[in-house]
Amino acid sequence: MKKIALVTDSTADLPDELSKKCLAHVIPLKILFGEKSFVDGEISPKEFYRCLEQEEELPKTSQPSPEQFVSLYSMLLEEYQEVISIHISSGLSGTLNAAHLAKEKIKGAVHLVDSKTISLGLGLMVMEASKAIKEGLGSVQVLDKLQQARNSIETLFTLNTLEYLQKGGRIGRVSGFMGTLLNIKPVIRVGDDGVYQNFCKVRSQEKALKSIVKAFQDFAGKKTNIKFAVAHGSAPQAGLYLKEELENAFQKPAEMFAQVGAVIGAHTGPGTVGAAIQLE
Repeated sequence: MKKIALVTDSTADLPDELSKKCLAHVIPLKILFGEKSFVDGEISPKEFYRCLEQEEELPKTSQPSPEQFVSLYSMLLEEYQEVISIHISSGLSGTLNAAHLAKEKIKGAVHLVDSKTISLGLGLMVMEASKAIKEGLGSVQVLDKLQQARNSIETLFTLNTLEYLQKGGRIGRVSGFMGTLLNIKPVIRVGDDGVYQNFCKVRSQEKALKSIVKAFQDFAGKKTNIKFAVAHGSAPQAGLYLKEELENAFQKPAEMFAQVGAVIGAHTGPGTVGAAIQLE
C-alpha cells in the first residue's frame, strides 16, 4: 500500500503537467454563468475570459460538495495509508469546510491543511508537499514542512478593477475606493489570516508590477534560497513582464508561469497579474 496521497483544489492554478508531476489529485470548484455551469478546468482560461467579457451577468463560483470529497478520499484510502489535503484559504472559500465535513464521514487518516493563500501561493505549497512525499517523509514531517512553507509565502496581485472582488463578496479588508480613482491600480496582499488586504495603490500597471518586485525583494532580504511563481488573467504581456522582472531581480527562473483559472478569475477579473514567493 502506498504511503501518502496528495489532494488540492483547482484554485491552485497548477498547469496540468505540473499537477501530474506533483502526483496531486485535484478536486475542482464550479463556475456558474447564469444557467450554465462549468467545472473548473472544463472551460479553458481563454474561453472563460472571453465569456467574462461577453456576459452581462458576472459569474458565481461554488465549492466542491462534501460528497465529492467523501468519494475522492474513500477512493484514495483504498490505495494509500493517509491523505494530505491542501486547500484555498478558508477565509476566501468554503472548500476547506466541505473537506472537514467529508472527513467526519469516513474512516481513515485524512489531514487537512488551510493554505491561507490562493492560486500559485497554494501551488507552491502543493509542490513543497509533493517533494517531501517523494522523499519518503512521514505525514507529521510533511505537515510540519507545510506549516513552515505557509509562514514563508507572500502572495501579491494587481487588478484592473475591484468590481469583481466587490460583487463576488471577496473584497476582504480591501477599500473599494482604491480602484475607483482614474487609472489607479490597486495591489492586493493575501494577509497572514488568509483574507485580502490593501497593499498599495499606484497610477499605472507597470508601477504596480514594479511594486510587487520591490515587495518581494524586501520580503526575501538577503536570502537567496527562494522560489517564485507568476500568473496572469488574460494579460500575457504584463505577466511576462512581471516574470522577467522577478527573474532579473533574483537571478533565477520562475517555478511556474500560469494563467489564473476560472474560479479565481471570476473574482479578480481580466487583467489580473500576480505572483507568490516562498523563502526556503
